[in-house]
Amino acid sequence: MSTRPTLSGADNEKRVRLQNRQRTARIWQAFFLAATTIGIIGLAALLYNVVGETFGLVAYQFSVDPATLAERPLEELSNDELIAILEDELRRRQLEQLNEEKVLVERNQEELLTLVDEMVVQSEIVGTWGLVESLTNRAEIEAQLAEEFPDATLEFVSWINPGFLTRPMSSQAELAGVRTALLGSLWVIAITVAFAFPVGVGAAIYLEEYASHSWLNRLIQTNIDNLAGVPSIIYGILGLAIFVRALENFTSGAAFGITDVNGRTIVSAALTMALLVLPIIIINSQEAIRAVPNSLRQAGMGLGATKWQTIWAHVLPNALPGILTGTIFAVSRAVGETAPLIVIGASTFITTDPAGFFSKFTVLPIQIYNWTSRAQAEYHHIAAAAIVVLLVMLLSLNAFAILLRNRFSRRLS
Repeated sequence: MSTRPTLSGADNEKRVRLQNRQRTARIWQAFFLAATTIGIIGLAALLYNVVGETFGLVAYQFSVDPATLAERPLEELSNDELIAILEDELRRRQLEQLNEEKVLVERNQEELLTLVDEMVVQSEIVGTWGLVESLTNRAEIEAQLAEEFPDATLEFVSWINPGFLTRPMSSQAELAGVRTALLGSLWVIAITVAFAFPVGVGAAIYLEEYASHSWLNRLIQTNIDNLAGVPSIIYGILGLAIFVRALENFTSGAAFGITDVNGRTIVSAALTMALLVLPIIIINSQEAIRAVPNSLRQAGMGLGATKWQTIWAHVLPNALPGILTGTIFAVSRAVGETAPLIVIGASTFITTDPAGFFSKFTVLPIQIYNWTSRAQAEYHHIAAAAIVVLLVMLLSLNAFAILLRNRFSRRLS
């Protein structure tokens, strides 16, 4: 007859501690899984709402049926045919006003189509429905439309399309596009990165490689760390005071002979956004430089290289992947910022494309904010389409930066 071994008091205590640690590990594992699940659910809800608003049924009602204006669809007509429609349908005074703004024969097809739609066809949206409702309740929608608007035309549309990307702003949602806002965002981000990246990396190199541990440098470091958490609207107020007002002679282009704009220009917005992301780039660059082993520095200087040669040839190449990662986060924040640009004075309605540093501008987040604040449902649909464009632009910029980072990482491996 065998007997089971008895555990001593010490062994029993060890077993209890092990069970407690395993229980704690399971609790934390469940917490992390729940956090991940909540994040995925939130992202899925965002995509569901955005995609659901980007596609769906739209009911149009026309003052003049486009089919009565020509035997072919208006989109297939030549410029001369579109001009002929305008001359036939509009009064002489209206034609004179249009020619004063820009001669009809000098307008492209897109501009002429917009004029025909706005001034002749005069289409009006009388109802919009989201994707889910359009797919599940189409029969009810058609019945309701036949009762309330028997002359309306019902179409399933995608609010995001090539025309949406190439058209400028318009007072009619169905004719509005994001071309001006998209170009404005690209201009602002390009100038922001061109200024903030070299300045941020240069400051990080000085603070990590050259600065002594004096009280002044410690004060500078503390302030940089604090500035990374300052609300973005504070940077907008700073940009308004410095770039829009104090440096208006430069940011308006007056110093270069430009006299038709004020300081609320692309360069003011870009410099403000550069100040916003500068602390983030500096801190992340410092961490990347600090992670480079000191043995590389000692080896370089041991072979007779100067301090700067060692930094350039050894420290920076090894730190560059981490620096680019921090820059990706900084640019991602800058792309989606709205508050500083509202303070700076970004336009909420502008139809002219930015042509340089000193142009008036708008950006995608401002345009999205403007459309979502309107009461008409059709503006909520084009806002969702603009969100898709913004996400694609952000992911494209991040993908380019990640490819660049991985390329440098492969060189070092």
